[in-house]
Amino acid sequence: MAVKSKRFNIGTTYIRPGETKDVYLKISEYFTGDPISLPIRVIRARRRGPCIFVSATVHGDELNGMGIVHDLMFGPTIRLQKGTLILAPVINIFGFESQDRYMPDRRDLNRFFPGSKTGNLTSRVANLIFNEIIKKSDYGIELHTAAQPRANFPNVRGDMKKPDVRKLATAFGAELILDGRGPDGSLRREATKAGCPTIILEAGEPLKIQEEIMQVGVRGVLNVLKYFDMLPGEPEKPMFQVRASRSTWVRAEVGGILRYHVSLGESVAAGQRIATNSSVFGEKQNVLRSPVDGIVLSLKTLPMVKPGEPICHIAIPSRSLTSIRKKITQHRRKNNNERGDQLSILNVSRSEREAEYYDRGED
Repeated sequence: MAVKSKRFNIGTTYIRPGETKDVYLKISEYFTGDPISLPIRVIRARRRGPCIFVSATVHGDELNGMGIVHDLMFGPTIRLQKGTLILAPVINIFGFESQDRYMPDRRDLNRFFPGSKTGNLTSRVANLIFNEIIKKSDYGIELHTAAQPRANFPNVRGDMKKPDVRKLATAFGAELILDGRGPDGSLRREATKAGCPTIILEAGEPLKIQEEIMQVGVRGVLNVLKYFDMLPGEPEKPMFQVRASRSTWVRAEVGGILRYHVSLGESVAAGQRIATNSSVFGEKQNVLRSPVDGIVLSLKTLPMVKPGEPICHIAIPSRSLTSIRKKITQHRRKNNNERGDQLSILNVSRSEREAEYYDRGED
């Protein structure tokens, strides 16, 4: 569904072949009646080709994606060989302004696509974005972070049963890919259903712009553009890719204060210690263990917990843990890194002092 016409518009603004233009798309109005607009950059090559959108901050407190798009806008100039690139750094401008995940009516924008022209505020904004960006694109990349108060290891998600989504996810070049359509009303699910195969990058923490996450995101977007010959060069391939179609949460059994024994991206075996939960006086209450072989996908960032709170999200890979660890070890040794039990993007680890202290005594 490459852009066939020389005329391409976002709202009332037309962008000609070979032109780069910053657009302000009106989505609503203030109490004063003044317009509320989304900032969008459109980059068009002279040659026809695929149209790809890259969007961020559908949840207003997820800022890493905005940082990634910002780098794409203001880093080295993107000179497309063909096709069109739509960069939308802030989809939920309301939440972005208030540093809040949700819209002013307390609805989640990422549950209201494709929206309605005559619905509530959130539904109307979703409908406008869907018509002006998604329906005009051939492929999509959404940029997300974890919800508060958690951090995500960089991973790409999409409906891997769809060949075009699988192609897009693989080309992005993340080391961890999760198979899933997404919730009803989510942008990626509804965009894919409407004929625009879309993936998401989940990476990092909310309310932060993290340099290492920006590097992952920028590299992934450029990889996709290279894959579709929109940019010259070959995509930068990861040393390996792990796919997972299932995951599970480890939850707190008692209230207390956490100390982790694992890091984001680390491979864990069933029964392995995830965290120790202690009282405020430092008395060990219990040790949380992994129920499965898998990879640490997400961790709670606040150390205080109550019973039932989600602590650790573990992806269950389609390959055995032994084969994954073997691959990781080979990659580590090749890069002169002694640690061999962790995926290689973030390379963070707990301190040996904590390990020694919290490995003492009975469970």
